[in-house]
Amino acid sequence: MPRLFTALEIPRDAALSLSLLRGGLPGARWIDVENYHLTLRFIGDVEGHVADEVANALDRVRRPSFDLTLSGVGAFGSKKPHSIYAGVIPSPELNALQGEIDRICTRVGAPSDQRKFVPHVTLARLRNGNDGEVARYLSARGNFAAMPFRVSRFVLMSSRDSVGGGPYIVEEAWPLGMVDTRSAGRPDALRMMR
Repeated sequence: MPRLFTALEIPRDAALSLSLLRGGLPGARWIDVENYHLTLRFIGDVEGHVADEVANALDRVRRPSFDLTLSGVGAFGSKKPHSIYAGVIPSPELNALQGEIDRICTRVGAPSDQRKFVPHVTLARLRNGNDGEVARYLSARGNFAAMPFRVSRFVLMSSRDSVGGGPYIVEEAWPLGMVDTRSAGRPDALRMMR
């Protein structure tokens, strides 16, 4: 059974910038560059009919495209670091997209994700991460920033159980673009379902 999540893909230029952060941390398992992504909503291992319901419901998302900038590095696991990530400059458009996707997934019965949304791109997973080595790695790369990129779609991805994550497969994609504001005052059925 595939493990599903919604995500933003990382374009080639930004992925190249991220790849320069690889190395210099003993025991780190670095994520393959082609597997970089920003998870919007973890859905998990679900039955096929739930996956279909999620995909059908995500067809209703109508959001504008927006710019996103990767900036800074950090570690998850305050007492025992377990992963290294690149951060994201705060974006109201990103938060609005993620919030809508989360509400849709919850509404169609996908298991809720109890973690707070922290936008990031995972760079490495750590096994027995050493606090001192992680701190040195982060301080040496703390000024990381990539050029902004345009987010023009979001995707439903799947993964199989594997060491280090991936390979990830895009199952379906939805464009982001101009939002039709002509019907903003009309309570049509589609808008009422949101």
